[in-house]
Formats: sequence, C-alpha cells, structure tokens
Amino acid sequence: MHPHPLSLAVLVSLAPATFVSAQEAGQKIEEVEVIGRAQQFYLDSNTQVGTKTDADLLNIPMSAQVLSEQLIEDQAARDITDLYRSIAGVSEFSYSGVTFRGFRDDESVFYDGVRGDPFSGFSVPQVFNVERIEVLKGPSAALYGGGEPGGMINYVSKKPTFFENRELKVTTGSESLYGASMELTGGLNESVAYRLGGFYESQDSFRNNADSENTELAGGLLFDLSTDTQLTTTFDYIEQNLGGNRLRGVPVDDDGNFLVDPSYNANEEFDYQNLEALVLQTNVKHNFTEKLNLNATVRYMDNEREQAYHESRGWVDVNGDGEADAEDETIQREYRDQYRANEELSLTLDFVYDAHIAGMNHQVLFGGDYHDVDTEYDYLRARYETDGVTNLNIYELNYGITDPSTYDLTDMERDGITSTRASFYIQDTIALTHQWFWMLGARFDQFEETEKESGNSYKDDDITYRTGITYKPSESLSLYANYSQSFNPVSADDFEDGAQELEPSTGDQVEIGLKKEWLDGRILTTLAFYQIDKENMALSNPDYISADETPNEVEIINLGLVESDGAEFTLVGDITEKLSLTANYAYNDTYISEGDSSNVSESGRFVNAPKHQAGLWARYDIGIWDSAFAFGADYVSEQISFDDQKVKPYTVFDASWTTHWDDILLSINVNNIFNKEYAVSGFSERNGHFPGQPREVIAQLTYSF
Repeated sequence: MHPHPLSLAVLVSLAPATFVSAQEAGQKIEEVEVIGRAQQFYLDSNTQVGTKTDADLLNIPMSAQVLSEQLIEDQAARDITDLYRSIAGVSEFSYSGVTFRGFRDDESVFYDGVRGDPFSGFSVPQVFNVERIEVLKGPSAALYGGGEPGGMINYVSKKPTFFENRELKVTTGSESLYGASMELTGGLNESVAYRLGGFYESQDSFRNNADSENTELAGGLLFDLSTDTQLTTTFDYIEQNLGGNRLRGVPVDDDGNFLVDPSYNANEEFDYQNLEALVLQTNVKHNFTEKLNLNATVRYMDNEREQAYHESRGWVDVNGDGEADAEDETIQREYRDQYRANEELSLTLDFVYDAHIAGMNHQVLFGGDYHDVDTEYDYLRARYETDGVTNLNIYELNYGITDPSTYDLTDMERDGITSTRASFYIQDTIALTHQWFWMLGARFDQFEETEKESGNSYKDDDITYRTGITYKPSESLSLYANYSQSFNPVSADDFEDGAQELEPSTGDQVEIGLKKEWLDGRILTTLAFYQIDKENMALSNPDYISADETPNEVEIINLGLVESDGAEFTLVGDITEKLSLTANYAYNDTYISEGDSSNVSESGRFVNAPKHQAGLWARYDIGIWDSAFAFGADYVSEQISFDDQKVKPYTVFDASWTTHWDDILLSINVNNIFNKEYAVSGFSERNGHFPGQPREVIAQLTYSF
C-alpha cells in the first residue's frame, strides 16, 4: 500500500506546526463540570449525522438513531450485522450490504461523517474501533452526496481522550473462537492525549471450509492547541483473512427450505479472501469567534483485497431428463481469482455560523467536500469442467479433488476505475419562534468517473435539496415533516454502445413524524411515516442477448419508477436505574409502480425487502449481585430472492449475563438461544440463500487497570 502524497503532506504538516503552537500557547485547559443523569446506557440523543452540527434527536426534522457504545458491548457485537436488530427499517442483504427502507445499499457508509470505508468490497465492517453508530433514515444527498434514498450509516471512531482508561479483554466461544484486545488512553500532559488499541480474533465457521482471522491496530494523538483549536490525528491498520470465501448461500427449494445442511459451502478449503487496509485521518476544530467555527477532516484510505474462490453456476443434467435442476444433485462451478485495491482521499470542510437576522436565530452550515478514488481490478476466471473446474455434488461433497494450478484461466481484462466527487453545500436552521423551527439546505455535486480498461467516461452534476419543519408544542414533544432528495450517478463500467443515454438514478422522500420524551427524558420514542419514489434505476436489459445479435439493444437500461411506502417506530431509553431498553418495528412495501419489473424479480417484488421487521433488546441490572441480564429478539418477515424463491420469516432470541468483581467484568452472550435454522436473506437459485448463524456462545473477560 502506498499512501497518497497529498494525504501524507497534509497529515504530517499539520501535526508538527500545531504542536509547536500548543507549546507556545502554554494555555491551561479549562475544566468543565458536566452534570447530567447518573446512568445513560442506551439513550444517546446527541448526534451530528442529520445536520453536521451538534443537535438533539428530538429537535431535528428527520428520523435518526444512535447505537451507543454500551449497547454494542452488551450485544457482544463484533461486526455491524450483529446490530441490525436495533435499527428500524434495516435488514441484511448480503455481506456488508443492507436493505434500507426497501432499497439495497452497499455504499452509503461513512466514518466520522466522511467517505473512506476500509472494509469496502465484500467485507463486513468490524466495530472494535467504533465508539458508536449513527443512522440517518431517508435520502442524505443534500449533505453527504450521491447514494441510495433509503438512508446512511455513520461510524464514529474511537478517539484519544484525557480520561484515563486502560483495559484488557480476552474472548472465547463457539466454533473455536478466541481473541484478545487492549485499549489505552489518557493524557500525556495538559495539552496532549493519546490512544492506542489492538485487537486480534480467530474463529472457525459453521460453514464448511470457512474460518476468519481479524487483526486491527488503531490509535492517535489529540492536541489541545488553545481554548479555540483542537487537532486530532488517528490511524487504523486492518488485516482480515477469511478462509473458504467469498461465501455464497445454501441451495433451497422454491418454498425456501434448505436442500442440504446450512453448513454447505461451494468453496474449497484453499479458497480465501484477504484484506489489508490503512486509514490515516486528521481533524481540526477551530473557533474563529463565538459565532463562527470550523470542522475540517482529511481522510486517506488504502485497502487491498485478494480473493480466489469457487462459485456455483448451475445444475448439471445428470439424470438426462432434459432439465437441469436440484434433482440432479450436482452443480457446475467457476473459479475466480481477483485482486482489488482502492486508494481514496477525502477532504471535508464544514463552517457553522450563528447569526441573529430579522429577529430570528439562524444556524448556517456551509462547506464542501472532495473525494478522489483510484481503484485497481484484476480478474482471472476458469469455468466448468472445460477449464478444469470439477463439479460439486451437494449431497456427497467431493471437496479436495479439484486443483486451481491446473485450471485454464482467462483474463477478463478488467482494470479498475478513477473517480472524483466535488461539492458545495449550504444549510440554514431557523428558529421562527420558540416552538417552530425550519431547516432548508441544498448541495451541488460534480461527478467524474472513468473505466480504465475501456476508457469509458461519465460526467454529471446535480443539485439536491431538502427542507424540514419542526413544531414543539412542549419541551418533550416534537412533530416534524421533511422533503429530501437523492442522487446516484451511473457507474462508468455500466457503459456499452448506446448506453450514454442512461440517466442517473434520482429519488425523493416525503416524511412526517412524531418524537416524544418520556419519564423526564429517560425514554425517547420516534414514529415516522414516509414515501420514497426512485426513478431510473440502472438494471440489465431483459431483451439483451449480445451486441452482435441485437445491435439496437443495450445491455443496461433505466427502470421506470419504484415506490417505497412505510412506517417505523423506535423506543430507546434508560427507563429506570435498573432497566434499559431498545425496541423497534418497521413496515415497508417497495414495488415497481411504473416500468418493466422482469429484471428485478419475476413477481415484481423487491429482493430481500421484508414488509415487517421488529427488534428488541432489554437489560436489567441486579445491584445486589453486581450483575445484569439482557434479552433480545429479532423478527424479519418473508422475503424473496432474485429468482423469486421464498425466504421464510424468522425470529431468533438472544441473551446475555454480565457481572463485576472489582476491576474485572465477565460477560456471557448466547445468540440464537433455540438454535433456529433460518436464512437471513436470499440470493439466486444457483447460489441459494444466506444461512443465519446457529446457536453461538461468546464469553468475554475484561480487566480495567
């Protein structure tokens, strides 16, 4: 991995200069006493995700959630998929991809409010270096740029603090799970704080031939340069080695029943997916005056992913009945040897100005961001027995008799892309009265993307808008309504002859909602109703055969109009000193309202878009035992796969127990208590459904010193 020269120049030049300024300033840090509720486990109502300014969830005219660090710890979450139960309207699609208010989304992932996902590609974001997770529902283009209209996820990474904390954690559990982590943070002197963390974990899988090994080293320095300026530099180095990957699904019948045990895997033992990533980030916060401040972030990310794996291509007509189906028991496979690399640089500048104009208070946000991506992509493929890839009998698994060194590999002539995004945005939040608040904003984006191998290039620009109004009849109740837009540019690698007529996909949402604090602010509930319309999805043309046979047809076309209608309810609170709770329910109906639906699914329903979802997690403290018990449930209704095979509804239950002895904390989590066999989502007939995790026990021992 080779860091971008500009990123290193910015990161290196800022720190020394500002450190000298701190020494020259010689100013003592002002001590501030914060007084609030003694206990706050799950309810964290402060966020920047919806406005890029410090705001209370009750006051912003949109639906958003914050998953606290305590909730992440209590659920023993090691990656984001462990937390979907706690996010209304979000379910698992595949790998790190989610269904967000009915729409598949693989890219709306931000860290500290900026782009640069070290797990991009087919890896699932780990949460060791994550302090909390913020989720914004609905289109976010007016602040964050191009993306899907369902929503976005922002990971707030752990930072250095002056609060002294040292802890060591060891983990063990099912499927030969073992690991350890260490966290060190505190002040080096009155103006400099540090953080250093390390994580290692290894585990076998319930899937055949699969295992995982994760290593992460992260840390940074915080410089309090003056009462008005603070600089934070961080780094994050990640290694992830996954054996027997890239994992696909398990074959099912049309009713969603597994044809074989969920441990099935089409990969061989020597298949793999390895990831190495480095993230360097610098953040500067500066108050020019009492009314004007700056929040600037530079983020450099470099990741490399190597993978070699076998994938199902379809059934072999072994019994000679003229139809290739599951009764034949044997599948053809192809072998893919792929290398991907991303080098990304992001720069974000956010200015906030507080003003009093025409008798009203205004909070004006203005700024811009720049995101540059350079990817590499090498792709070699061997297909079927013709190229030496042995077929696989799914009932009598014949692993180990195929040898990639003998395959006749074809270079698929891929080379990656280069892309840039540049923007300017402005937003004004106006206190019309003591009860009425109005927010309006707009963003101008310019996109440019080039596919290296073909030279196909795509340029576009767009202006997206949003507005919202909040009415607070009392300090604990708010009613809101918003209108927001989304914009997602076409990928340059979708272009073929004639495809220049493709339009970017656009969307808009109308949402109304009600938020209410209960029990003196210990509980926050949100009820939201929304309608999202999305136009011009880029999908495969069902009439396309080849450019030679149908010269007037193109491979990629725009679909008409998709409508998503839904409602969500969320409750989060520390109800008493002993009881904390998070619960949610979501209803969603996503369907093709205009256009040909045959290239989405045979029925026209959206893939992996359940109509009903519900999640629950409740924690109860027993002070006399220095312990806490927690119980959780996750329900997802029926879904369909790309080939209209049913994905059956499921409900799984989890529980945990934690106890203290002085500086030692023991926690035991049992996931899927009743060992439910289920699929979390569907894929295709040839690749099957993604099976859910069977019963899993995780034990963690944490020592604070």
